[in-house]
Amino acid sequence: MSVRVRIAPSPTGDPHVGTAYIALFNYCFARKEGGQFILRIEDTDRTRSTKESEDAILAALAWVGLSWDEGPDKGGPYGPYRQSERAAIYREHADLLIARGKAYRCFCTAERLAELREKQKQAKQTLGYDGLCRELGADQAAARAGEPHVVRLAMPRTGKLVFRDELRGDLEFDAAQSDDQVLLKTDGFPTYHLANVVDDHLMQITHVIRAEEWISSTPKHVVLYEGFGWTAPKFIHMPLLRNADKSKISKRKNPVSLGYYRDTGILPETMLNFLGLMGWSIGGDREKFTLAEMIDGFSFERISLGGPVFDLEKLAWLNGLYLRDLSPLELVARLRGWRLDDAYLARVAGLVRERMRRLDEFVPQVDYFFAGDLDYTAVAASLVPKGKTGGDVAAALAAFAEELDTLRGPFVGPALEALGRAFAEKLGWKTKELFMTLRVVMTARTASPPLFETMEVLGKDICRRRVRQAAELAARQKG
Repeated sequence: MSVRVRIAPSPTGDPHVGTAYIALFNYCFARKEGGQFILRIEDTDRTRSTKESEDAILAALAWVGLSWDEGPDKGGPYGPYRQSERAAIYREHADLLIARGKAYRCFCTAERLAELREKQKQAKQTLGYDGLCRELGADQAAARAGEPHVVRLAMPRTGKLVFRDELRGDLEFDAAQSDDQVLLKTDGFPTYHLANVVDDHLMQITHVIRAEEWISSTPKHVVLYEGFGWTAPKFIHMPLLRNADKSKISKRKNPVSLGYYRDTGILPETMLNFLGLMGWSIGGDREKFTLAEMIDGFSFERISLGGPVFDLEKLAWLNGLYLRDLSPLELVARLRGWRLDDAYLARVAGLVRERMRRLDEFVPQVDYFFAGDLDYTAVAASLVPKGKTGGDVAAALAAFAEELDTLRGPFVGPALEALGRAFAEKLGWKTKELFMTLRVVMTARTASPPLFETMEVLGKDICRRRVRQAAELAARQKG
């Protein structure tokens, strides 16, 4: 069978650099082996999944230069490629597991599970389901099938669970420490574990290449494959991207949205090159290479399991190499394709034209619309309203960053103003206090065009980054 690999992002937020990282290695392996690269959307989280997020993920992957052979936008022989459109398939397979005694219906209420969890915490026991409904007879459970219930995997209770990771060799887990994972929720939608295994089998995935955080879940997946009587694919768990302090990369320490790097002028070929350096080597001390060269030299034997550091300084350095390879005219074309195109310039000009007397005033008035990080040195004191402390502002901005993360729908002025007013009320601040602080955060100035229209033009990724950076600055201020 020819190689078939997949990337399966969840459309619950912004396009993540980790998604592009894992997609890159799947893509290179597929192209190296003459196989197929599939895009599948894992949107079974019905409360958080959005079409806007899905569209953004597809656009971001296309921006960095990765194309897929099958997916929700292209179709293919193993569709649908959105899990929300495959619910009947998962229910059918859950019923098959129940019939084989490999899964069971669980009727425990949320109240009972919360009480169980609290008792386990107090007794300092391992948290997990106690298997109460596993003891129900098949006839008794079937008679109650009309009641609200989930379906749980009947994990082995003794022995060792062993699977092979192609980078790490055989990995062994104690079956007694495994929980009876929920496979099908009360709403009839699957959890990641059931949908992942069923889809990978039905889509004939030969190699599962994903982040190492899924290693602990793989024994459950192996048990599922065995329960269905299927042969499991080969597993390859890539090392996690790390911050400089070796912690897992996160939005609170580094921007993780691909949109941020696009908006601050990182070239797509730079981003792919940089992600290719994350735990992989093309050979020698060479650090600059094209996607085609990575495919040509690709081998999993060249992967290092040490946590690769997502170093923003190195990314900027590498981007500089690519920029210097461009001719002046090519650089101008890239600039126009970035933020010096007519559409973006018109949005910025519309905000500042009332403040201009001469054309030469335009650039000094709008520099913050074309920058990533800002220098707050000259306006640091203005970040803190009278009667507040640096700690107050730091806490408020950190909370506001979370509010921006959870904002759904278009990132537009009216929605941002409504969010800002509601946040000020919840915080107990006057709106003018919060709005002045945010104005300084977004522009590094105390006077600027209308705040929320400015944020709309800057975009969500830039705004979040500035809020988090200003929060760190405020935390260092005394008083």
